[in-house]
Amino acid sequence: MLELFGQIEDAVQFIRSQWDGTPQAGIILGTGLGGLVEQIEVQASIEYEQIPHFPKSTAISHRGRLVCGTLHGLPVMAMEGRFHMYEGYSLKQITLPVRVMRALGAEILVVSNACGGMNPYYRCSDIMVIDDHINLLGDNPLIGINDDRLGPRFPDMSEPYCQALISDAMQVARTEDFPLHRGVFVAVSGPNLETRAEYRFLRMIGADVVGMSTVPEVIVAKHCGLRVVGFSVITDMCFPDSLAEANVEEIIAHANAAEPRLTKLVTGVLAKQTN
Repeated sequence: MLELFGQIEDAVQFIRSQWDGTPQAGIILGTGLGGLVEQIEVQASIEYEQIPHFPKSTAISHRGRLVCGTLHGLPVMAMEGRFHMYEGYSLKQITLPVRVMRALGAEILVVSNACGGMNPYYRCSDIMVIDDHINLLGDNPLIGINDDRLGPRFPDMSEPYCQALISDAMQVARTEDFPLHRGVFVAVSGPNLETRAEYRFLRMIGADVVGMSTVPEVIVAKHCGLRVVGFSVITDMCFPDSLAEANVEEIIAHANAAEPRLTKLVTGVLAKQTN
């Protein structure tokens, strides 16, 4: 981890050459969820390839740029597309943008993802605010010599997702009059989807939804002192006894259908931080 400090400084210096703002929040947008960027008053748009040490996003429907500006008056940085372990990147590479957001001044991290639903009360295009997570990636972005300048050796994970921000999200959903589930996200490496036996196992250990992202970013966010709120959009149902073959086009369509509600949640939660 000792190389990260210099990489963060390089990325920060480049971004500051393009944008002189100080973000209060960083936002990571997942599959099919890039439309929130349209709500941002853009002051700078930077392709990932331009930023020192940033990987290149290769996932379907991930635009691959950093958008800086204001969201209803709040300074933000939004990643339009993220990186995944299945793309061949290390977890340290995947989570570097989170550390850069923190170094630039962010205090809150908003994460979103598309996921498979295993809770029988969920339906496609529903949204779940993440209350907790399970890491089954087989790796951790904090492995290695700890750099105390970036965070503690053993960060506490008793509250990986800020309960106050979760409460704000639930209140926004009630005000806007749409359902918002609250549950547990489990991260697996992918890129293949799970077998019927694996879905049974994941449900048995307490997960409500399953995906291939988010957990590494949240671990690093906690390591560097960010408050986190996370949202999962259910894009396919993963019931082992009635499992249908996954269709990428349908998954993206379900994510797009949920996007207006996700936008209301993110903007509503962040608006409460300015009051």
